[in-house]
Amino acid sequence: MSSPDPQVRAARNLTDPSPESTPEEKRPRSPGNRGPVVAVTGAATGIGELLTAHLAASDAIKQVIAIDERRGEVSEATWHILDVRDPAIAEKLRGADVVVHLALDLDLETDPAARTAYNVRGTQTVLTAAAAVGVHRVVLCTSAMVYGALADNDVPLSEDAELRATAEATGVGDLLEIERLGRRAPRAHPGLNVTVVRPTVLVGGTDTALTRYFESPRLLVVAGSRPTWQFCHVEDLVTALEYAALEKIDGEFAVGCDGWLEQEEVEELSGVRRMELPSTVALGAAARLHRIGLTPSPAGDLAYTMHPWVVSVGRLHDAGWRPKWTNEEVLGALLEEVEGRHTLAGRRLGRKDATAAGAAGATVALLGAAAVVRRARKARRRI
Repeated sequence: MSSPDPQVRAARNLTDPSPESTPEEKRPRSPGNRGPVVAVTGAATGIGELLTAHLAASDAIKQVIAIDERRGEVSEATWHILDVRDPAIAEKLRGADVVVHLALDLDLETDPAARTAYNVRGTQTVLTAAAAVGVHRVVLCTSAMVYGALADNDVPLSEDAELRATAEATGVGDLLEIERLGRRAPRAHPGLNVTVVRPTVLVGGTDTALTRYFESPRLLVVAGSRPTWQFCHVEDLVTALEYAALEKIDGEFAVGCDGWLEQEEVEELSGVRRMELPSTVALGAAARLHRIGLTPSPAGDLAYTMHPWVVSVGRLHDAGWRPKWTNEEVLGALLEEVEGRHTLAGRRLGRKDATAAGAAGATVALLGAAAVVRRARKARRRI
């Protein structure tokens, strides 16, 4: 899923060629090919780019229509350059059988209001445009985070479990609204089907509060909590999205590795030691630091490292899909990916800051920063 900054999007619209002036390239197909025409939004970066390349190389796909605010590298696709919130997208979707909507901004550093405006309006526009031109299926990609991380969750959760998440974690409010739009669309537009794909902790070129958790010198564990970890490598997400695009599976389903890891297994495999704190201390400090703008992650993100939210992937299994990656393998890939990065409470640190945080432990530094802020505020009030 792409994470375009609003200002960058505006700049791209001024410098990129218009859809009409952009050459469209189509990969030659054999006359006998009867596969679907699949449109992918957010096709130039991230998961969208990987899926576009994967589908373009598949003999099961007749044609790939790629939509983004800049042209990507997959020359076999037919490219259209525009913002997914532009109603003109309807004409670009004409002739598509399936749309996989991946143009989402889930960047930790994006202004929350701008992020929500982009994600919700973009999804609304894509669903309406798809229905208007006769597309019969839209595939939305959200996250298993919509189930919510709660102490009383079943392990694993059923894919039919109630969505109990709140909007307190980064982007989760947007994802819940996207799912609501997806449920409403078939009622508003008879003949349109909506498939929802919910990946677990996504790894592979991604940057989220959950991947940054493993960039800390110590793994924060809240006393009395029950963390469990279920990962999803981007390669497995791409093949699951392909299943949805080929209509081998529909409805709402989760995608991830089979099973899960307990916190103790994660610590043993990673070699990173824990730092355990009472929940009031950890949550209070995280909330204060986010409120004053020192960290991008709200306190709600911490719940997903405290409580279980692993989920069954039975529907994909029933459809014949199997993950290529195990949880242990994805964790190893994540640790390699974040090696050399240093994060404190979700904020990336420079080398000097990282040295200090590493010596004291991430959580100690977090609490120290909160204490400094409190002292500074008290001093200002005395003046």
